[in-house]
Amino acid sequence: MTDIADFSAGRDATIRDAMATINASGMQMLLLVDGEGRFLRTVTDGDLRRLLLAGAEMADTLERLPTLNSVTAPDDISRKAALAVMDRHEINHLPLIDGGGRIVRVLNRRDIGTPILLSTPHMGEAELHFVEEAFRTNWIAPLGPNVDAFEREVADLVGAGHAAALSSGTAAIHLAVRMLGVKPGDKVFCSTLTFAASANPIVYEGGEPIFIDSEPGSWNMSPVALERAFDAARTEGWMPRAVIVVNLYGQSADMDALIDICNRHGVPVIEDAAESLGARYKGKPSGIFGRMGIFSFNGNKIITTSGGGMLVSDDEDLIRKARFLATQARDPAPHYQHSQIGFNYRMSNILAGVGRGQLQVLGDRVEARRSVFEAYRDGLADIAGLEWMPEPDWSYSTRWLSALTIDPAVAGISVNQVISRLAEEMIEARPVWKPMHQQPVFAGCRHFTHGNTSVADQIFETGLCMPSGSNMSPAEIARIIDVMRGILKPG
Repeated sequence: MTDIADFSAGRDATIRDAMATINASGMQMLLLVDGEGRFLRTVTDGDLRRLLLAGAEMADTLERLPTLNSVTAPDDISRKAALAVMDRHEINHLPLIDGGGRIVRVLNRRDIGTPILLSTPHMGEAELHFVEEAFRTNWIAPLGPNVDAFEREVADLVGAGHAAALSSGTAAIHLAVRMLGVKPGDKVFCSTLTFAASANPIVYEGGEPIFIDSEPGSWNMSPVALERAFDAARTEGWMPRAVIVVNLYGQSADMDALIDICNRHGVPVIEDAAESLGARYKGKPSGIFGRMGIFSFNGNKIITTSGGGMLVSDDEDLIRKARFLATQARDPAPHYQHSQIGFNYRMSNILAGVGRGQLQVLGDRVEARRSVFEAYRDGLADIAGLEWMPEPDWSYSTRWLSALTIDPAVAGISVNQVISRLAEEMIEARPVWKPMHQQPVFAGCRHFTHGNTSVADQIFETGLCMPSGSNMSPAEIARIIDVMRGILKPG
């Protein structure tokens, strides 16, 4: 950053000196200050040319400059507000002034930077090759060699027997729910701390979601709460048709404990690994522990196909049936014939090509997101009241989103206030998922807690998701940490 003294001058400076200062500083302007260092006005090349055209000499001083009320701002102005001032006045430099009228710094439009978003797509170099191949061979439809290869590559990566590439992770969950025979009135247990797409497919089939609380050690489905739910079901004389276990923010749930409970009651598990491709549980890839597993390739996920998902299973018949249902359930007849209701859920060959290229850099993307998390944790280590999403010994999280909780009693500020302050600095942050049992659309659905109160509710009230993109620069990460340190004072 250019030192303010390098492009400041008093009224006793000559026009020649002022021109030399402007030229040397590269700031395209000069700051005129009084003898006490208080800001008077900005001076541009244009101002000096106008003086010369009016008859001034190069040796004349800046005393000849007229008084001007230059646009300034207080030194605590936010990036968003500063940009609005610049846009309104069509300027590229904004002097920031302290309470004594002195210049603290000059904000350059390019210094403000672009907004830092929560999780943006991160394209590599291989994607274009597969997409161009799809165009060259005219495989544009929702089938083709990229789809076939993408299915094989994902299955091989996670160690699943078979895979079906679909239009979204939601579609994958819906097909899994349908194939497990959920009918109107059937009950399905589902993690409560998740996005609505985990639970909506239950309702698509007329089922009733029953929500299971989180455990504090992983933020994922609590085996204690799940056991409580099964005890209630057994007492009342019914069993759920399935259990949907969600791997939150790139971290696996405690699958051994959860599947052991489900196996004892003869209930199949759908593992919603939408956010956890690349994660591991006890050394094994996420997404392969249930009867079926699902992944998402939405635009904000670790790797993306713009929109897309994958259903995986060791049961070849299930994947074969999924492909059948995903292509409108068209019967193998020479004419268009349908004996079942199907869906338009298959992935296009073009998007599968994007996925194949993305899959090649999955490991790099995971490591990059874990590095972002570690940078936040290290950079904010001395801030009181922060607790980072825990990573149990059995977990290797992708840190799809860097999540933490803020204790307002200790930090002196609420999560919503932090989000608003970050937004003023053009940094996107979000609360953690609102638990499903709190959602208006699921009002009246049952909820089984881990303890006497809901762990998921507490995480929601105090939880924050930070920008976590694998394509964020070190400067952007440092900017976020600096802003957070300004909002949350060290304890």
